[in-house]
Amino acid sequence: MRLKPEELAFFIECVKPMLEYEPVKQMGDFVQHGNTSCLRHSLAVAFYSYCLCRKLRIKCDEVSMIRGAMLHDFFLYDWHIPDPSRRWHGFSHPKTALANAEKHFSLCDKEREVIVRHMWPLTLRIPRCREALLVCLVDKVCSAAEVLEFCPGYRFYTSLPVAD
Repeated sequence: MRLKPEELAFFIECVKPMLEYEPVKQMGDFVQHGNTSCLRHSLAVAFYSYCLCRKLRIKCDEVSMIRGAMLHDFFLYDWHIPDPSRRWHGFSHPKTALANAEKHFSLCDKEREVIVRHMWPLTLRIPRCREALLVCLVDKVCSAAEVLEFCPGYRFYTSLPVAD
């Protein structure tokens, strides 16, 4: 998806401080889906949520949506390594991500909504605002695309702004 230069600059302005923060950088050390790190996944979800919002002209709090998307998987552990305390990762990680985000950032209500409700319908916590719904839907598309990256020749997204 293409953004106008000023839209891209706005997106970069929103994510840059988060990407420079050490605990957020640590998300790059954990695999999310396929060969994609949690950091790259979160950046993709934030970017494509913003693109979709702009292309469909959906009125929403874009800053909260982008920040919430960047923190929606801020759980900071490798969920692929078996651990009895994280046996139900799919159900529990939104709350873990929210607790971590609240420890490191000052969040508004919409950012909390985005983080804690992004796993609907698995968690039964239905998104109650546009920002959370957009991130929830884009998260599913990005997750599926990352899993399909194992297919030879398949590429959903290859370059993202401000990504390594």
